[in-house]
Amino acid sequence: MASRDVAFWKEAINDEMDSIMSNQTWELVDLPPGSKPIGCKWVFRRKYHTDGMIQTFKARLVAKGFKQREGIDYFDTYVPVARTTSIRILFALTSIHNLFVHQMDVKTAFLNGDLNEEVYMEQPEGFVLLGNENKVLCLYVDDMLILSDDMKGIIETKRFLSSTFKMKDLGEVDTILGIKVKRNSGGYALNQTHYIEKVVSKFSHLKIKDANTPFDSSIKLEKNDGRSMAQLEYASAIGSLMYAAQCTRADISFAVSKLSRFISNPSVEHWKAIGRVLGYLKNTKELSLQYSKFPAILEGYSDASWISSVGDNLSTTGWVFTLGGGAVSWGSKKQTCISHSTMEAEFIALAATGKEAEWLRDLMMDIPFTANNVSTVSIHCDNQDTLARAYSGVYNGKSRHISIRHEYVRQLIQYGIISISFVRSSGNLADPFTKPLTRDLVRITSRGMRLKLLK
Repeated sequence: MASRDVAFWKEAINDEMDSIMSNQTWELVDLPPGSKPIGCKWVFRRKYHTDGMIQTFKARLVAKGFKQREGIDYFDTYVPVARTTSIRILFALTSIHNLFVHQMDVKTAFLNGDLNEEVYMEQPEGFVLLGNENKVLCLYVDDMLILSDDMKGIIETKRFLSSTFKMKDLGEVDTILGIKVKRNSGGYALNQTHYIEKVVSKFSHLKIKDANTPFDSSIKLEKNDGRSMAQLEYASAIGSLMYAAQCTRADISFAVSKLSRFISNPSVEHWKAIGRVLGYLKNTKELSLQYSKFPAILEGYSDASWISSVGDNLSTTGWVFTLGGGAVSWGSKKQTCISHSTMEAEFIALAATGKEAEWLRDLMMDIPFTANNVSTVSIHCDNQDTLARAYSGVYNGKSRHISIRHEYVRQLIQYGIISISFVRSSGNLADPFTKPLTRDLVRITSRGMRLKLLK
């Protein structure tokens, strides 16, 4: 190791090996005939406080899983993790019900699971046991939030978990998934100020200029048929922006969704648009997604932009749901089928919004203290023809190709899962998810989603 932090990294490596041994993660065995061991390597990461100071040095020993073969070495690649939407729902409910939120960390949580398949791995360099150089390792295969209106219950939960797993008590929640959490008298607020600063710094060579909107409405981006411009770096930029868009920065969702369509062959114009999004984030990095006690109901907004792209016949769907006044779920997606009119595009968007409403409602019904108070989700739409069609049982020949979506929406209404009401375009919070907006409209819709500066 040549790093100036070598002492910290060695300590992190030893901590990792101690955890592996105490969890009996592997067993030293002879390699069975016909089996091929996979290699391993160390992955090092600094974990930062939200103010940018180093919190801990982490070292993880990982198997080179990319050398495994599907159907031979493994069969499933699914890992159950919480959606960021679920986390926002919890903070909205916490604000509404004035709950305490504490945090615990399961030390090397991934070591506590069991593998269904046998995996053979080479011994890590520097930790090969004398006399067992030819043997291989047979493997057996983290933040946690605790919510309650009673501190005694939180303490008891912590005590129980610590008696079963190796846990670290982090106290009242401060950071989750790199998102800064702040509590005030009105509720909770989430922001990614430090993350945005890191991303802007990473791409500072783009000569980023401050911008008042995430996307220039006068620019019409087209597919690049020429030479690709730094495709791998472009993909990295999209990934960085996408994380911000998925966690707290709903206001850049359309821009990121749009730019991700050119990830296979970006041009200079696409890079300029990336710089625009970064400039907007730099200019608005202090914005926080805020939740309060009221309004305590879940409501949604649906919108669509009909064939607005040059050389593309597919429309864009947008939706957003609010709870506790702040946005908890949103999306900006390219539709998968051609719509023949604005009404059809809006109806396809409404079906997607209804699907998300059903999922959100089911989630809230699974939470004990909200299960008995979940009402019909009101969805606001700015197209009268779509509203009329949703409540109509009549199909005609021109709209038969969206009949499945029509029937789905009607069932959601019939079962009391959603209701649909009209809202003027000026009051539709889903508008920024389907098209670029002017500076004033970006500010208005952001405030409507409670994405604003903390007082």
